[in-house]
Amino acid sequence: MRLATLRSGRGTRAVRLEESEAVDLGFADVGELLRADDWRELAGRVDGPRRPLEGLDYAPVVPRPEKVICVGLNYRTHILEMGRELPRHPTLFAKYARSLIGAYDDIALPAGSDAIDWEAELGVVVGTELRHADEQQARQAIAGFTVVNDVTARDWQNRTTQWLQGKTFEGTTPVGPWLVTDGADHERPSYQLSCQIDGETVQAADTADLVFGPAALLSYLSTIITLSPGDLIATGTPGGVGHARRPPRYLSDGVVMRTRIEGVGECRNTCRTAVAAKLVAAGPE
Repeated sequence: MRLATLRSGRGTRAVRLEESEAVDLGFADVGELLRADDWRELAGRVDGPRRPLEGLDYAPVVPRPEKVICVGLNYRTHILEMGRELPRHPTLFAKYARSLIGAYDDIALPAGSDAIDWEAELGVVVGTELRHADEQQARQAIAGFTVVNDVTARDWQNRTTQWLQGKTFEGTTPVGPWLVTDGADHERPSYQLSCQIDGETVQAADTADLVFGPAALLSYLSTIITLSPGDLIATGTPGGVGHARRPPRYLSDGVVMRTRIEGVGECRNTCRTAVAAKLVAAGPE
């Protein structure tokens, strides 16, 4: 089952995506849907107003998650090829909801940075409140998977030893286009993940190469804080980021970034300077 949050002139709506139609589920967004105790049964059963799939405007799957928690240094092959030891514990940082954009929205390149990088990632969405959970309980609490690109301002990230300031610039992080709720191993899913920049593949990996899989991450995080329905966990990126190239390569105005996870979905985003992005959103006078 695929669930999405769509924008309209009257706000947003949670929908179930079928072969040729989107079915309104009666909730404002997927986050609100996930807070219903019987959300999975509701999402599969409700038959509300329908609309064709063509021309839909996708918001982030969960537009206002309580938490966005991200993981660094989590692909085994990439860590070993850098000559590092595999980590004993996940490396964690956070984003805020204002950093999130839809699967086909423009990325607002911040005026204060000239080192904006790509990071294709598998996103995990929490479907059940979770606290002090073991991995079996954590697996059961996963609502499903989505596509994330943890777009990062490397110059700001590296100003200090703490990463947050480079990770959460407003309007930079594509999420979507939908949430896939079934058909995957929640302990160690195997999906082909890739990122293309202007048609050139710059990242490619199998998500089975994650050091800490989704269930392990949720179990670990639930020891720190209660995870809530709609929380988004970005599980880390493989090798191939622009900052590691020689010379480094970064995103710039007009570049098209395509983030794809086979069996999950694809985000396609055009990069715009922050000023240009505002003008596009406002439209002509």
